[in-house]
Amino acid sequence: MFVQTETTPNPNSLKFLPGKIVSNTGSHEITKKDKIKNELIRNIMSINGVEGIFLGKDFISVNKYGETSWDDIKHIIISLINDFYSSGKKFVIDKNLNEENENLDEIEKKIVQILDQKIRPAVAKDGGDIRFKEFKDGIVKVQLQGSCSGCPSSTLTLKQGIQNLLCHYLPEVKEVVEVK
Repeated sequence: MFVQTETTPNPNSLKFLPGKIVSNTGSHEITKKDKIKNELIRNIMSINGVEGIFLGKDFISVNKYGETSWDDIKHIIISLINDFYSSGKKFVIDKNLNEENENLDEIEKKIVQILDQKIRPAVAKDGGDIRFKEFKDGIVKVQLQGSCSGCPSSTLTLKQGIQNLLCHYLPEVKEVVEVK
């Protein structure tokens, strides 16, 4: 098995492509190893310098602390991914860890639909994801995950990309802000 890597706009995030399904239940962000029992995730989170992991359908984005060098940890992560899939496992996550948006009104459903169809695929290419959190008084609150979280260009993406798109399709939207 050959695990490929791709850089992302965030210099502290690297996208690992195992050529296999990673998550069959949507995207997941993990920042605490004690919150999950998955062996691969716990092992990667145990590497000195790793800050968090983001799992997409077919990729794993790993975020590191700024002072850590990719040269020091990249080969360890690739080895762990290879070992995981070589043991016969089909995917990293096979059950939903995320809370679903419930009881949304019509405008919120439209916001989520635009995020899902027009924005999520673009941020997934960079190893990240976007989650709708709230819409109130014309302000959409979203959470950026994976490579997008802490990325130097995320503010530009948020305002010039996401905000412009949502305002274009939904005149009720006046601003988009990030929440942690």
